[in-house]
Amino acid sequence: MRDLARLITGARTSGLQRWLLNTALSWRIPFNRPHGFRVEPLASGGIRVHVPYWRINRNHIRGIHACALATAAEFCSGLALLEVLDPRKYRLIMKTLHMDYHYQAKRDALAMYAPDRAMLEAQASRLQAGAGAMLHEALVELHDSAGAHLATGRITWQVKPWDQVRTSV
Repeated sequence: MRDLARLITGARTSGLQRWLLNTALSWRIPFNRPHGFRVEPLASGGIRVHVPYWRINRNHIRGIHACALATAAEFCSGLALLEVLDPRKYRLIMKTLHMDYHYQAKRDALAMYAPDRAMLEAQASRLQAGAGAMLHEALVELHDSAGAHLATGRITWQVKPWDQVRTSV
């Protein structure tokens, strides 16, 4: 996954590239593999993550588990940011995750996030000029396959150039 942005761009128009993207992501992020998330790049930019209504994703009252929805929101927003910000140049780390749940998920769910590309690129250029780290808050809405608003996630990401990271990977 050397060039994530290129892989995501190809997946917008090609089913084979979408399969390749999802296969690569399931191997690079093994924690998400059992959930069966499917990533679909949006035509206008951004990412949609499909959360299947599978037994493994359900809680004790047969709705999609709150943690599965939160994981999908995090995954969706992080991947959308990495499409714009080169992961070889910037380190992304989640600072906060806040979820508001509105409706119980009893069918497949979709998380969607499309960041403002121009704003992110402007902030990234300031980072390269030595501004330290920046915080980016992503607002991710999750809906079910019937359109009901299930949850809203607010994920704050810290973005920092790799040359300013003090801890080892």
